[in-house]
Amino acid sequence: MNVTVATAQYPVTYHADFSAWAVHTASWVQEAAGRGAQLLLFPEYGSMELVSLFRKEIQTDLGLQLQEMESLRDDFCTVFSGLAQQYGVVIAAPSFPVQEGNIVVNRCFVFGPKGRVGWQDKFFMTRFELESWNVQTSGPHLTVFEADWGCFGIQICYDVEFPVGAALLCGAEAQVLLAPSCTETLRGATRVHVGARARALEQQCYTVVSPLIGDAPWSPAVDVNFGYAAVYSTPDNGFEPEGILQKMEPQLPGWLIHTLHLSLLDTVRADGQTLNFRDQAVIKYGMARGEWTVERSII
Repeated sequence: MNVTVATAQYPVTYHADFSAWAVHTASWVQEAAGRGAQLLLFPEYGSMELVSLFRKEIQTDLGLQLQEMESLRDDFCTVFSGLAQQYGVVIAAPSFPVQEGNIVVNRCFVFGPKGRVGWQDKFFMTRFELESWNVQTSGPHLTVFEADWGCFGIQICYDVEFPVGAALLCGAEAQVLLAPSCTETLRGATRVHVGARARALEQQCYTVVSPLIGDAPWSPAVDVNFGYAAVYSTPDNGFEPEGILQKMEPQLPGWLIHTLHLSLLDTVRADGQTLNFRDQAVIKYGMARGEWTVERSII
């Protein structure tokens, strides 16, 4: 089974009103679907371009932005749900700050071609999210999304820099890990991409990165953005020697489109040059039983 994925190198954009944003969004989805994409990935916090619709005093206030964004959540979801159904695709929408009880979480909504909606919240929060913006984790809850062509999971930006979520998702049959990201510098982008490549190696799976790019001086949350889109695999039989399937030049708006051959994952997991996916299960089993220990030795 194959799936063609489109990952957005998406420029944060100023919009005159919500209708203009909806038309802009529809044009992006139409282009990707027209090029054969079945799974579309938008970046982390791409939704924050909607702050351009607010008054200046709200645009410059991080707390007020979060409150006002909540008023657009339903309309935001309606637009993406309609586009997923119209074009018969799965869309991992740009992540959105959602009021969940007494906290705000960073949520990636997923919209299916038959009108179904799911989501994945970010677990590991950056210092900016916690210390400056008060965006928090909603807890260690993971979702494996089942599509007609296979299963995928989402690790939002900083999450992909840790192995635990990817291991649990792939252990629950995810074959593709999506990593929507929002970083300011090459250092930040590098951390995300190193994490994505490491997860592809460990899990013998595909990882896909979508960055927010460009500047938004009217929004202190996403004022400066740097990144590049990429698709990675394990560097094993049947794949590129470095595990880099495709990547874009940084900061150029557009879609990166690549077809993923999911059956190759079964082959390499069963008879690869290494068996990372299988062997890590042995480690996890041993840790759960307390068989692994760490001691100190003074020399």
